[in-house]
Amino acid sequence: MSLRSLASLSSLVSLCFLLPSTALAQTAPAGNAQNGKELFMKHTCYYCHGTYGQGGRDGARIAATAMTFQGVINYVRKPAGGMPAYTEKILTDRDLTDIYAYLKSLPPAKAPKDIPLLEQIK
Repeated sequence: MSLRSLASLSSLVSLCFLLPSTALAQTAPAGNAQNGKELFMKHTCYYCHGTYGQGGRDGARIAATAMTFQGVINYVRKPAGGMPAYTEKILTDRDLTDIYAYLKSLPPAKAPKDIPLLEQIK
């Protein structure tokens, strides 16, 4: 193998290691969680998803969501089920960045074993 081929191979391998971290960094831009909370309330997301994203009768639990930022945008723009679509005119990508930051700032749900009331009804 020539020196030139080795250099090309080395560059290709380096690029393969850099791409995942670069893509990951781009998937979740920094947002303002406080503004996200205000937008979550203003656009009535809490009607279905609960004030703290805990979920309810009509909306899924979305606090501390495992969805990626891009997954949230895709779902909000073209949802399944009964959720209405929110276009860029209603919620901008910047707004969704802030709402995503708010959702990620919320604590995860407690495990059932960590809720004393549930232990009492066994």
